[in-house]
Amino acid sequence: MTTKKFSVKRGSHGLGLFTNTALKKDDLVIEYTGEKISTAVADSRGGQYLFELNDKWTIDGRGRENEARYINHSCSPNCYPEIDEGEKHIFIYAKKAIKPGEELTYNYGKEFWKTYINPKQCRCPKCLGANKKS
Repeated sequence: MTTKKFSVKRGSHGLGLFTNTALKKDDLVIEYTGEKISTAVADSRGGQYLFELNDKWTIDGRGRENEARYINHSCSPNCYPEIDEGEKHIFIYAKKAIKPGEELTYNYGKEFWKTYINPKQCRCPKCLGANKKS
């Protein structure tokens, strides 16, 4: 019997990616996949699923086959992205132990936060908790 490793369902910022299996700290969770395009093409396309490999290349992860595109931002994430040494792949790793049923999150970085998240206010669990206290 095979079990699907992830579920896509309503998360902190719309659809989110949830693990169906337990993950240990530093486990490889998933690869962020998509079309490799030049930064110039990425700049002209725009979009929220662009992940920079370096100054020259970007992965456009907008395709639905890229399950990693459903990992939402968090200011207190349970995952982290890492670009391989050859700057061809983006891997997402567990930052800590993650239980089945938990939403997977990573910090999208300052530029994305400033452009897309801050204007609407961050809805990650950490920020929602801070907003409720004020």
